[in-house]
Amino acid sequence: MATITAGMVKELREATGAGMMDVKKALTETDGNMDAAIDWLRTKGFAKAAKKSGRTAAEGLVGVAVEGGRGVVVEVNSETDFVAKNAEFQSLVSSVARAALDAEDLEALKAADVGGRSAEQAVTDAIAKIGENMTIRRMARLEGETVVSYVHNAAGEGLGKIGVLVALRGQDNGIGRQIAMHVAAANPAALDEASLDQAMLERERSVQVQKAEEENSASAKPKPAQVIEKMIEGRMKKFVAESTLLGQAFVVDPDRTVAEAAEAAGVTITGFVRLAVGEGIEKQTEDFASEVAKMNAPREPAQG
Repeated sequence: MATITAGMVKELREATGAGMMDVKKALTETDGNMDAAIDWLRTKGFAKAAKKSGRTAAEGLVGVAVEGGRGVVVEVNSETDFVAKNAEFQSLVSSVARAALDAEDLEALKAADVGGRSAEQAVTDAIAKIGENMTIRRMARLEGETVVSYVHNAAGEGLGKIGVLVALRGQDNGIGRQIAMHVAAANPAALDEASLDQAMLERERSVQVQKAEEENSASAKPKPAQVIEKMIEGRMKKFVAESTLLGQAFVVDPDRTVAEAAEAAGVTITGFVRLAVGEGIEKQTEDFASEVAKMNAPREPAQG
């Protein structure tokens, strides 16, 4: 039996919004498996979403660059947000993003020329000068008839905390930027249903089947199997719509979907990329009380 720690309870509560006792029971029932615990809570109706807390801790910037029908977005991490505001660091990220236009993957980017040296060496030199660890963590490419970029929380031209690329077919009349802003805000999992991860779909269906069965068994008037199946299909349809760019309600005009907005504008969305600084990275942090306690702790006398 796995040990259920306070940290695990806190993480699951942040991920699901469920109550303390429900979270503890979920972790106990699933032997500490976080994903299984989320599913358990959703099955019991204690959690509405299958999202993890998404806490991100790494600092830095994403840089975007677009040239013709090609676009790239890169993530360069630093230890602190203070360095992310440094003009020299920002210049470095911009240079790395431009170099990425001709790089096929991350390894090629690290070897690409940036000011007469490799991008990786440029970062190493910046570490020595600025005095903080940095790394070129990720890059993503997108090609299309037209590629539009957008950065959220912009720190400079083509620099920010979230970088988005959207590929369109057809004449862009400004809808491309609106769609890119939507991607930054809504963070869709995929372009359409065909692009969704099948394992994710199967997991969601499993949750919905169990949830429907439990609801039905607890009902005073159980529904027939065909009604339950239709209910499950309806919930899955809603899940797909909320998870895919084309199916989501357009943030600029919530009365229609992104697909409908694109069609009205005479364009077809053929792909998108979204990178946010620090996604998937957790940094060990202490709670505020612990930090204050350390600051006020008596110092050891100097040894003479």
